Amino acid sequence: MEKFSFFFITTFLLLSFSKTTDAVDAINAQTQSISDGKSLVSKYGNFELGFFTPGNSKNRYLGIWYKNIPTKTVVWVANRDKPINDSSGFLTMNSTGNFVLLMDQNKTVVWHTNSSKQAQSPILQLLDSGNLVLRDEKDENTENYLWQSFDYPCDTLLPGMKLGWDLRTGLNRRLTAWKSEDDPSPGDLTWEMELHSFPEPAMWMGSKEYLRSGPWNGIQYSGKPTKALPLLKYSFFSNEDEVYTMIHMVNSSLIGRMILNQTSSFRQSLIWPQSQEKWNTNDWSQGCVRNKPLNCQKNDGFAKYEGLKLPDTTHTWVNRSMNLKECRAKCLSNCSCMAYANTDVREGGSGCAIWFGDLIDIKQIPGGGQELYIRVSASEIGKDEKWKVGVIVAAAAAIILGMVFISYFIWRRRTYFEGEENEGQKEDLEFPSFDLSTIASATDNFSLHNKLGEGGFGPVYKGRLADGQEIAVKRLSRTSGQGLKELKNEVILIAKLQHRNLVRLLGCCIQGEENLLIYEFMPNKSLDFFIFDETRGKLLDWSRRFNIICGIARGLLYLHQDSRLRIIHRDLKASNVLLDSGMNPKISDFGLARTFGGDQTEGNTNRVVGTYGYMAPEYAIDGQFSVKSDVFSFGILMLEIISGKRSKGFYHLNHSVNLIGHAWRLWKEGRPLELIGECIRKSCIESEVLRCIQISLLCMQMRPEDRPTMSSVVQMLGSECPLPQPTEPGFSLGKNSHTGESTSTTHELLSVNEVTITLLEAR
Repeated sequence: MEKFSFFFITTFLLLSFSKTTDAVDAINAQTQSISDGKSLVSKYGNFELGFFTPGNSKNRYLGIWYKNIPTKTVVWVANRDKPINDSSGFLTMNSTGNFVLLMDQNKTVVWHTNSSKQAQSPILQLLDSGNLVLRDEKDENTENYLWQSFDYPCDTLLPGMKLGWDLRTGLNRRLTAWKSEDDPSPGDLTWEMELHSFPEPAMWMGSKEYLRSGPWNGIQYSGKPTKALPLLKYSFFSNEDEVYTMIHMVNSSLIGRMILNQTSSFRQSLIWPQSQEKWNTNDWSQGCVRNKPLNCQKNDGFAKYEGLKLPDTTHTWVNRSMNLKECRAKCLSNCSCMAYANTDVREGGSGCAIWFGDLIDIKQIPGGGQELYIRVSASEIGKDEKWKVGVIVAAAAAIILGMVFISYFIWRRRTYFEGEENEGQKEDLEFPSFDLSTIASATDNFSLHNKLGEGGFGPVYKGRLADGQEIAVKRLSRTSGQGLKELKNEVILIAKLQHRNLVRLLGCCIQGEENLLIYEFMPNKSLDFFIFDETRGKLLDWSRRFNIICGIARGLLYLHQDSRLRIIHRDLKASNVLLDSGMNPKISDFGLARTFGGDQTEGNTNRVVGTYGYMAPEYAIDGQFSVKSDVFSFGILMLEIISGKRSKGFYHLNHSVNLIGHAWRLWKEGRPLELIGECIRKSCIESEVLRCIQISLLCMQMRPEDRPTMSSVVQMLGSECPLPQPTEPGFSLGKNSHTGESTSTTHELLSVNEVTITLLEAR
């Protein structure tokens, strides 16, 4: 298991700061500067600002520390990533009213307050809270700060300091650990507020999320225990302008700080492995598996779990006006909803949060946590629950008995005609069927040596027929979320589809327990094999990537418009785009596709299938799909091809948004070309890439009716006609996700032995 370095330290000291000091607490134009060896001291002597040398280092830094603690305890560093190598540093005011840290005889600027606001009489003052502020001395409002150090924390959170986002300016106040005791420059460990529909503080080790506090439940963070000494109090605030958390000392005679520190630490997880064999060989990539698979059509229910840290909130939907009963109904109506809970536990509970897809990082909290209702198979619901449900069902059945008989006859009539239609389809296919022994021989009895990979359907093997033709064989896995229905669906849909950008299905084999699909072999594997790898990505220059984008667009256009039936793929992603020997793209995996006939333009389903990170909002949340759902997925795929970054799991150091939100932010700020991946930066035509980025944003707009059709996309890609300006895309994790809320709670800071349980659903 990987080794990570982190822990929080909270220091409580019983000190008296009632005594005033004669030291200077501010500098202005008259006092001019502070040189190395001089300092500012806050009014009541709580904090001191000056130059210091950390640990065994020889560098000098400008920082703030506790004044009356014998061991110098630094809480903020100005020039943490730009050290001064001698005692030449001095802090002074420049002509714009900002304060700058200079060094050496050339007066090189090392650090400065970055205020764009002008002041008649600027003053830099150290407050007794530890906050260094720039303000106008002539302003009667002494709390009208032009700049403050609390907006730029280092590794320490002080009482009154905000940890979180100013959504108006995009400022992210987060903690970043020192690299070491001798080096205050930013390390890999960060602690920040995650901007999901259900915000929560989270710890990151580089680009990997490592620890969450759980979302705020109105009283506390759901991942924290409740029993504690009454020393520290948390508060949380969220509205359309700000999302942040703060700490407060209950006893004003105590001072406390929270530090993000790097040290050796291990974290133990307890899970049910999906593959025991791989688990024993230290391969944990396949995660967990349920004891009983879900079946949305057969009365799934919910099991109530108490005292839990709520799951990762990346894929959540929140409605703070719903009650728990309405929340249950909302979750039950969507097969992709895996759990639900109240957003606020005060006064009996209120609000609704529902989770889609994988339930990640659930933890039992001793004496704390929150109630979570997790979707489970009908066979796992308790006997008492089943008895109650049985009584209700029996009573309802007695009342609506007549309606049941009517529904039965309607159903029989409908299934009769559907059966006739399906038989007609099967007869019309004239589709090749392979013998199992032929495929077993071609794949060397499905040997691991011939295994190409594995998807939602099951493993894929390379094979060679007796005539020398190479094939790819998809083998339905017994644990797959897909089944014989999806296999037959794929056969029926693409048996007679002929297009250079669609994979060709050669035949199938349904024999005993084996369900196989046989395709033409693609020697260059799938698109994700190249674009997400820095080395292999260099094999796809911009010219090839643009041809791939155009080929995928033409394939989708054929499915949506030019084939016998309008086909919605519903699972378009990089791993489902295969590449032939000439790097030409071919769309594959039609097991989840749906057909529209006649004038039908959209459909609705309770069983949302596909891959999170590519789903359109209206489909992921409400189960509504159309050709515009595929257009949304195509837009995300374009971003991945351009950036070389995965949509799912994307992380940016400076802001907490996904790949869609990152692209939208760069577009709004006039910097869209920063999205270009390093592999193609030298080979790309910037005007062509810029046009593709704009087209991708048009494809990902929130409202389906605002997105272009694939015929329009193909036309846009093949011409230089002016393009419309895109509106904000769906799932960009913007500020509209948050509603007003502000409460606080007593909360302990304890070390807890953690057992993390991860519940996974297929795909």
